[in-house]
This record gives sequence, C-alpha cells and structure tokens, in this order.
Amino acid sequence: MHDADAEVAPASNRATRAAERRHAIVEAAMEEFIARGFAATRLDDIAKRAGVAKGTIYLHFKDKESMFEELVRTVIVPVVARLNALPPPTGSVRDLIETFAGNFIKEVIGTRRGDLVRLIVAEGPRFPSVADFYYREVVSRGIAGMRALIELGIARGEIREKDLARYPQIMIAPAMIAVIWQSLFARHAPLDVQDMLRVHLDLIFGERRAT
Repeated sequence: MHDADAEVAPASNRATRAAERRHAIVEAAMEEFIARGFAATRLDDIAKRAGVAKGTIYLHFKDKESMFEELVRTVIVPVVARLNALPPPTGSVRDLIETFAGNFIKEVIGTRRGDLVRLIVAEGPRFPSVADFYYREVVSRGIAGMRALIELGIARGEIREKDLARYPQIMIAPAMIAVIWQSLFARHAPLDVQDMLRVHLDLIFGERRAT
C-alpha cells in the first residue's frame, strides 16, 4: 500500500510541475507577443522569460503558432464563451447585453486580453492561420451568441430593426472601437466606454424610460 502511494505521489508531483511550467510558458509568451508582436517574438526569449530551457517549450508546444493558439484559447475564449452560456433572460434582452458588455469592458478593455486582441488585428493579415484560428474560436462564437440575443430581442419587440440580426457586428462594434481606441488615442481623448455603450444601446433599443 505504501509502495503504491509512493509511486502515485511522484507522478502527481511531476504532473503538477509540468502544469506549472506550461502555465509559465504561456504567461511568458503573452508578455513577449504583446511586447514584440507575433512576428518578432522568438522562442528563445519566451524560454528565458519563463525560466525554462528552450527544449522544454517543445515538450508542450510544437511551434510559436500553437503557443499563440493556446494563449487565445485560455485567455480570450472563456470571455466569449460566457455569452453563449447566458441563461434565458428573465428581464429584457438589453439588460442581458448590458451585463455581458459590462463584463467584457472590465475583463478586456485596458487589460492584457485587450492587448492580445489588438495584436491579432494588427498582425492577423500577415498570418492568415492565426486569424483563421481566432475567427473560428472567438469571432464566430461571439457573432452566433449575439445574433441569438438580437433575434430574441426582435421576437419580443425590443428591437425594431429586423436587419440587425444579419449584422451582429453592429451590436459589438463599440467593443472593438474601445479596444483599438484605448491603445492609440486615449491619451489624446479619453473614451468613456460605458457611456458610449449606453448611447449605442439607446440607438438600438430606444432610450430607457425614467422610472
């Protein structure tokens, strides 16, 4: 019994250490990608920042691209996945969208997640496979979730413009504007993202009535 326990413990410890190394590599990769861009980031720099040998990286990732995909999968995908996991609204569709958008603003705008999104916008055209992965894992899911909410809003009579369901991009446009604006122009003209969102939703749903 003790021998079996002794065999399980080292295996468990090894798995824990491997998971910690993988996490350190992903964290280091995020910092390097954000600092240098996808093209200029080298595996040597990631290894140095993570405090591991370059060979250790290959135990976890086959190349720089797969490492970036893991980063998107673990850092950004969960934020969008919450949109598709929202329960049927007991209140208005607008309330549900405001809740999701508020969380998005808090978790993405002005954070490392926002830096990653800007990186994909900037370098995606030069790396189609990275852009394809981001579209498949993030954009398509976000669009599908938002379209479902828009269709529900139309069915309930909350949204008058039925063609909005054809263009869910319009609903999420303020989020992308905010991500890009914060890094490029915030020092010239700070953007009140929450208030911009309110105005945007007023245009779509109509102004809220005073209670």
